[in-house]
Amino acid sequence: MDRLRAFEVFVTVVSRGSFTRAAAVLDTSPANVTRYVNELEAHLGTRLLNRTSRSLSLTESGETFYARCKSILDDVAETEGLVSSASVKPRGRLRINAPVSFGIRYLAPLWPEFMRMYPEVELDVALIDRVVDIVEEGFDLAIRISRAGSTNQAARKLATSRNVLCASPAYLARSGYPATSADLTRHRCIGYSYAATGDEWQLIDSDGRAHTVKVDCHMHTNNGDTARAAALAGHGVIRQPTFLVGNDLRAGTLVQVLPEYRLPDIDVLALYPSRRHLSAKIRAMIDFLVEAFGGLPPWDRAEGT
Repeated sequence: MDRLRAFEVFVTVVSRGSFTRAAAVLDTSPANVTRYVNELEAHLGTRLLNRTSRSLSLTESGETFYARCKSILDDVAETEGLVSSASVKPRGRLRINAPVSFGIRYLAPLWPEFMRMYPEVELDVALIDRVVDIVEEGFDLAIRISRAGSTNQAARKLATSRNVLCASPAYLARSGYPATSADLTRHRCIGYSYAATGDEWQLIDSDGRAHTVKVDCHMHTNNGDTARAAALAGHGVIRQPTFLVGNDLRAGTLVQVLPEYRLPDIDVLALYPSRRHLSAKIRAMIDFLVEAFGGLPPWDRAEGT
């Protein structure tokens, strides 16, 4: 069995919704299309399609296999283009993972422009706050918020964001302003579930000395906007990046706590599987994001600049 041809037949059947229509597109007979799909299912030892006289639908295994086959065929087309043309046009499905809050605030407004520039690229964006395995989970690109310099994967830096401690004026009026890092132990704090250091917050003083404080978190969340909402409502101190709370600090709805201390910066990175060829669609997206976030990042710009 020609597996690459079988992949092509299977993807065409799914996209066209019919063995007969797939046969017409592929310039072959319906019987030949049926043979390829049957041989593919026999080779894999699983059913990929549910068939009735009137409709086709993917099985659970079929859904996973279809996504991977489509990605493989896209990569093959681009690889062929590398040797047949001096310039490769970005095309095909591009699976991107990004954190929820960052993805909604700073990436979602960019996608329409990217799609206008590259109409043959099909975006598939998954917003997930946990750290995904981009190879195992089949992503072409991941936007990762990471402590500066902490990744050893193939990556391109897009921007840097400061981390800050902050709370609402109402909370600070009730509980007082901490004067030293040790004072944080007497305050109610809101923790981020995916933080690498957990409830131990590291602060760096003006002499460069690091102070690690075990804080009392009466709430934990795996989403930065949820922590921000709790802080805005007066429920405690948060440690969050300026891309999330920068506007609140400028508006005065949140107030920076212990501004004389510095927290470790975080990088905004575009990660991609180092074992894979950097295809035209991935390169186009990375270059597009580098330009979009170039210079002073949007979260640190004053309103209207």
